[in-house]
Amino acid sequence: MPFLHEAKILIAISGGLDSVMLVHLCHELKLNITLAHCNFNLRGAESDTDETFVIALANQLDLEIFTQHFDTENHAKQQKLSIQMAARELRYNWFSDLAEDLKFDYILTAHHADDNLETVLINLTRGTGLNGLIGIPEVNGNIVRPLLPFSREELEMYASDNRIEWREDSSNTSDKYLRNKLRHHVIPVLKETNPELLSNFRQTISNLKDTVDIVDDRVKAFTENAVEGETDNNIQFKISEFKELSNPKAYLYELFNGYGFSEWNDVTNLLDAQSGKQLFSKTHRLLKDRNHLILTEIPSESLNSFEIRENDLHFNMPLGQLVFEKADTPIKTDSTSIFVDKDTLTFPLNLRQWQEGDVFYPSGMDGKKKLSKYFKDEKLSLVDKENIWLLCSKGAIVWVIGKRGDERFKVRDKTTNIVHIKLVL
Repeated sequence: MPFLHEAKILIAISGGLDSVMLVHLCHELKLNITLAHCNFNLRGAESDTDETFVIALANQLDLEIFTQHFDTENHAKQQKLSIQMAARELRYNWFSDLAEDLKFDYILTAHHADDNLETVLINLTRGTGLNGLIGIPEVNGNIVRPLLPFSREELEMYASDNRIEWREDSSNTSDKYLRNKLRHHVIPVLKETNPELLSNFRQTISNLKDTVDIVDDRVKAFTENAVEGETDNNIQFKISEFKELSNPKAYLYELFNGYGFSEWNDVTNLLDAQSGKQLFSKTHRLLKDRNHLILTEIPSESLNSFEIRENDLHFNMPLGQLVFEKADTPIKTDSTSIFVDKDTLTFPLNLRQWQEGDVFYPSGMDGKKKLSKYFKDEKLSLVDKENIWLLCSKGAIVWVIGKRGDERFKVRDKTTNIVHIKLVL
């Protein structure tokens, strides 16, 4: 990997064979490396001995090293994660912070060919698509894995020939985790059956990556036609484009798998569902709205509310910035601004999201109207409605922001104190 020669590199080192070998190889190549070690406090004195070992190695090679202690069990409990996932989250978050704060170009981890095979088998047992079958990427953003082409056996031989010492993690002998079960009981049988297993596996990965490139090109071309609108809050896909496909489920999988959806028959049925039908993953929602599928992040259930004081001439809000200006006379405006009679306002004003049951008096009309009815008349989607904010005075709606003002606060012939309120996106 020639790009590493001019880079500032952070190497994740546990003290095990893989990471120790990575450090020695990078040191021999005279790369600009710094070490980072996580003590997860999961194996008592053994964890501390690992830390002592890697610090001694750093001193031996005259390298800078950062160490960090984690309360992994408590983090796993708080975040409702397995110990393995909690440790992974903690270490990668820390590595990322180090890289950002100290301007490291790349973070190197010591995954090798056996790790890659284990990962693919794990994905296979859990159900996966093409991306799950191509294993661990060699380069993923600023994460680089230079040892992926090499087997653990090759690393052990090099370490033995060069009298390189490392630490053995006792937890690797346990069959508690699926990865260890595969490592101890499944993969040895596969290797015994076919001594060329890893070589053939590497070739298969290469073939699958070529196929992924073809799929990505086709999905990209489809997406350019299918996406009709995209904002910070949602992406709208034309249902008609999916219905022209011979296998819409395959495209739905490629488009939405990364957002945590997994029930693909349900996703496919959404194409013919009634408007308003929704499906949820842990992080996202897929909504059928008339002729579109709309993808959004799951909104917070809590209603946000803010106070705006009389001297707040500029106020930042989720939609943009509200600007309050004194005006001599009202002029023609669009949906992003209104003129109101300031003497009708009672400060502090309240800025909040709309709620079921809200009513207002639409400017230019007689009588009141439920916001839900107004939204229906305006043909707003569920997503559009979730992004509606209200500017209120003493509980009364002054402005359905970005839509319509309220008749009770509009400028009249006798108005002498005019304020121009505009939304700057």
